[in-house]
Amino acid sequence: MMPGEVAAPVRVLVVDDERIARQGLLALLAADAEVQVVGECASGPQAVEALRQHPVDVLFLDVEMAGMDGFQVLRQVGDPLTAAIIFVTAYDTYALKAFEVHALDYLLKPFDDERFARVLARAKAHVRNGRIQTVARQLAGLLGTTAPAPVAAPPPPAPVRYLERLVLKDVGRVAFLDVEKVDWLEAEDYYIQVHAAGQTHLLRQPLRELEAQLDPRRFVRIHRSTIVNVERVKELRPLFHGEYHVILQDGHQLKLSRGYRARLDALLGKA
Repeated sequence: MMPGEVAAPVRVLVVDDERIARQGLLALLAADAEVQVVGECASGPQAVEALRQHPVDVLFLDVEMAGMDGFQVLRQVGDPLTAAIIFVTAYDTYALKAFEVHALDYLLKPFDDERFARVLARAKAHVRNGRIQTVARQLAGLLGTTAPAPVAAPPPPAPVRYLERLVLKDVGRVAFLDVEKVDWLEAEDYYIQVHAAGQTHLLRQPLRELEAQLDPRRFVRIHRSTIVNVERVKELRPLFHGEYHVILQDGHQLKLSRGYRARLDALLGKA
């Protein structure tokens, strides 16, 4: 985008069979000058028609609708659907299925303005990034037809995207926890104990597998069974034989094995 040029608005379609729910979303969207609502639909068939007729950047899609639910809408439209999908529903049992169809995010009714703002900001960033990549491809194609092709430089490595939220399944419900809120993780048999804000949650996943999905600038293994959020570390207290206690801001003490100390020191600025 050239200096002074106004960015194209983010085109949003709202689909919900409850009028009050649609009005609530529309009111929140109206407060954002970067958003253009291109339509609202009260049923699945209306949504299918709108998606086929109008270009849409972001789709707020209710799951539970009479006659045709949100997942059936997506199947009916088929590929290619380039819109960022945000499911909106009162039933958290649909959360995992939502991400299986590559939804960008998920709003669980009732949600507050702060949660909505975070979701919308993420959707807008997703759209802007996609537009930049499209323009870059178009420019590269144009240059390729008007000038001799230069020696191709190796493409830059794709940016690594780390896990942003944990999906915590419990009896009859599914909850989400922002990764940044995690204090530390501890392996326990076939589960991981997730410690956050004084609460403990269980996650059925190998610790090594989860570690590979976490940002290594924030999370570091300090023991074969423990990973800590370095932003929660308050101090290190020496023990014996090169081992330490890691003291967290909430007072918890975790054991640091000497084989893992170098990485923690580096993240804490001691190396």
